[in-house]
Amino acid sequence: MRLKLNGVYRYLLAAALAPASVATVLAFGSWAASGRDLVGPQDESVHRSSDASVYSEIAKVPEKEATKRNPFENDAAAVAAGGKLFVQHCAECHGNMAEGGKKAPPLRDKEVQDAPPGALFWILTNGVVRRGMPVWSKLPEAQRWQIVSFLKSLRGD
Repeated sequence: MRLKLNGVYRYLLAAALAPASVATVLAFGSWAASGRDLVGPQDESVHRSSDASVYSEIAKVPEKEATKRNPFENDAAAVAAGGKLFVQHCAECHGNMAEGGKKAPPLRDKEVQDAPPGALFWILTNGVVRRGMPVWSKLPEAQRWQIVSFLKSLRGD
């Protein structure tokens, strides 16, 4: 099936898409219809996973926090909601599709995808201020878990 999103063509094979991926695409549909590009310009200053130190904070998460389970695990609606929240709160730094940007690393990389959901939640909640990652503890807990669900849905993309 061929979808046109304000001049951006995406080819999707419906049979090949996982339910979470479909929910992610749907979550971004209304945002893409706003006329903004899905993927922003990239340049030499973009963070890359070759700088492993950008992911070193994952290993510093307290074990008690890292082992917390995501209450929205395997919830397609949470993935869609998390995608919308990601665009609103995270895309400015991490890129519209979590591909990384000038200010922050990609979140599609193995280090993030292999991280326990509780560790991602803890980093989202507490930030990494010295590296420019803000504290998001003012977002309701459910919304932070939805963002974690969205990030984890990017594993297969």
